[in-house]
Amino acid sequence: MIAYLDASALVKRYVVERGSRETQAFMADADIVATSIVSRAEVSAAFARAARTKLVTIEAARKAQRAFTADWPDLARVPITEALAERAETLAWEHSLRGYDAVQLASALAWQDSVGTDVVIATFDTELWTAAAAAGLKAWPENLVKA
Repeated sequence: MIAYLDASALVKRYVVERGSRETQAFMADADIVATSIVSRAEVSAAFARAARTKLVTIEAARKAQRAFTADWPDLARVPITEALAERAETLAWEHSLRGYDAVQLASALAWQDSVGTDVVIATFDTELWTAAAAAGLKAWPENLVKA
């Protein structure tokens, strides 16, 4: 399986919450895992926010950040280009997506185009999950339940 993870899915690899165990298994089953280059900022911001709002301790957030940074080179990364930003602009209008969600969808579609085979997108964002399925990607988890 060729996988694409948005930031909401990547965070679950490093912070234990609903869906973490399943996300670990999903990633282990993948032949290759990709994400958008913007995920680096999004995931880091999620860790910082989790610490700020006391969902996790600052120590746990920093440990998650270190692990994510160590794993970053192992992820295939879809770069942001002018063409990708233009595609994201169109997708934002077509699917009523927020900015980074549109970038994530455009990145997943670009990844699928580049590998020439079906890509499964992992996301726990309801709007992105719905838009991904409508855009022709297989969305995971199969039955998204809003966390």
